[in-house]
Amino acid sequence: MNPLKSVVGTITAGFVLAILYLVAQGLSSFNLWSTLTWLHVIAGVIWIGLLYYFNFIQVPAVGEAAADTDGPGPAAINKYVAPRALFWFRWGALATWITGAGALEAMGIGLMNAFTLQSGAAVIGFGAWLGTIMLFNVWVLIWPNQKKILGMVEASAEEITKAKFVALMASRTNTMLSIPMLMCMVGQGHGLPLM
Repeated sequence: MNPLKSVVGTITAGFVLAILYLVAQGLSSFNLWSTLTWLHVIAGVIWIGLLYYFNFIQVPAVGEAAADTDGPGPAAINKYVAPRALFWFRWGALATWITGAGALEAMGIGLMNAFTLQSGAAVIGFGAWLGTIMLFNVWVLIWPNQKKILGMVEASAEEITKAKFVALMASRTNTMLSIPMLMCMVGQGHGLPLM
């Protein structure tokens, strides 16, 4: 059986290869902090990758499809692609935040020190604040409005127009915030002054 013929098989094979590497190298240096950080990065790639997909690809494509009077229109994207992408987007956001919070605790920084920008935790704390704002935007602004846009909940034409604006602005805000957030996340361990 070829694991690459399904997404589940592919992901499982990836985890198996990673674990085999760890076993070959000796597991002594791979602890709770390492595990949570690894899972944080994987979840973050899913979340931010989909954020960029929405902003760089899907939103412009839906706009072009809607304007193309001879084309199929945006219905296929909105019916089949968007709901699936939004599922992984919102749960990826939550998993990123939870594993990040766990990693802060496991590495000894702690949530309180990070969120109060204590000495030695200010860089990662600022990144954590940006990630928290972004998580809020996903669950409180983007997702409820996308449900209106995609027809998952009943909404008037006026409500849908407003929902499109709110969801787009929240998504663009998250794209903007992702840049300094990513700098802070990697900067903590790669030379950014700790303040």
